[in-house]
Amino acid sequence: MATILSVSGSPSATSRTARLLRHLDQRLIAQGHQVVPFDVRAVPAEALLGADFRHPAIVRATALVEQADGLVVGTPVYKAAYSGLLKSLLDLLPQFALAGKTILPLATGGSTAHVLAIDYALRPVLSSMGAAHIVPGWFTLDKDITTGDDGTLTVAPGSAEALAQVTDQFSAALGGRTAVLAATG
Repeated sequence: MATILSVSGSPSATSRTARLLRHLDQRLIAQGHQVVPFDVRAVPAEALLGADFRHPAIVRATALVEQADGLVVGTPVYKAAYSGLLKSLLDLLPQFALAGKTILPLATGGSTAHVLAIDYALRPVLSSMGAAHIVPGWFTLDKDITTGDDGTLTVAPGSAEALAQVTDQFSAALGGRTAVLAATG
């Protein structure tokens, strides 16, 4: 199956975005994909903000993107756009780093006023970087994502169904076993 890089563009250590991505990673793994989680916040700030293309963390991030067949790109929405942290990383990747890749864009935010951030802010950048196929993404409200005291993640039913659908479309575009998963539950 495909190798998927699951990128969290959230600067927060307790990020709903990152937790949601790790939750969806499990669905993709169950469909037969190899998933590599990547939190941009783990890249040293001096490498990102100093545009240090030779920094080992930037070299590693570039290699991970190059090796992936597809990427799930998740970001919180701030001021009607994707995070500056994610922008910093995307700016340091080669111009056509996403050439031949299938991309699933996801966003989280506090208000439905930001629901179009995927289409008007993130999708154009991913497209300009040469993405072969950007599947329909999904915006999830923060209030629809809750974390239990034991660390378990719960997604509100309507959002969970929509996320499953876009994740399965992404998996199918990569050749995943979505039909098998759907039939079993």
